[in-house]
Amino acid sequence: MRHKAKKQDMKETPDVLEKEGEGQKTSGEEDIMLKLQEKEKEAADNYDKYVRAVAELENYRKRAVREKADSIKYGNENIIKDILPLVDSMDRALQHADSYGYSDSFKKGLKLLQDQLLGCLGKHGVQQIECGDKTFDPNIHEAVFQVDTGAHDDNKVVEELEKGYRLHERLLRPAKVSIFKRPKKEDSKE
Repeated sequence: MRHKAKKQDMKETPDVLEKEGEGQKTSGEEDIMLKLQEKEKEAADNYDKYVRAVAELENYRKRAVREKADSIKYGNENIIKDILPLVDSMDRALQHADSYGYSDSFKKGLKLLQDQLLGCLGKHGVQQIECGDKTFDPNIHEAVFQVDTGAHDDNKVVEELEKGYRLHERLLRPAKVSIFKRPKKEDSKE
């Protein structure tokens, strides 16, 4: 009997050892699983950072291309702004030539020079802003003063005092204009 008891003890002992071993494996596996989860989270964070960095780089490239194109398109803006007073002087010279009775050949020569200058500016993307009989637009017009003539609609451009210009879609100089503004009616009580 004793011999049988030893066999049973031996049989129970490996089971107990296996159960105890499983308990140790479980705590070791839990540590490994926790470390694995931490590393997976770290890998996901790193991947997220990578994706963001790639997106930022792509946005930077697009912005650089756009800025380069704008630089080429509008690079001569300052020079053109410096030339616009010459165009204004040509306009005034033509007006004075008419009023002081200069010869037709002189007026034609001035007009030819003006057309060449405007043609050269137009070749580089400069356009005059048309103001005649248009509604006042604060984006392209600068109201110098208001008049009350009664012959125009409210907020209509009456007279263009200085021409405005655009370089492609960008405003170089607003047109200086006078506009019609009806005076406010006073209350009858006052």
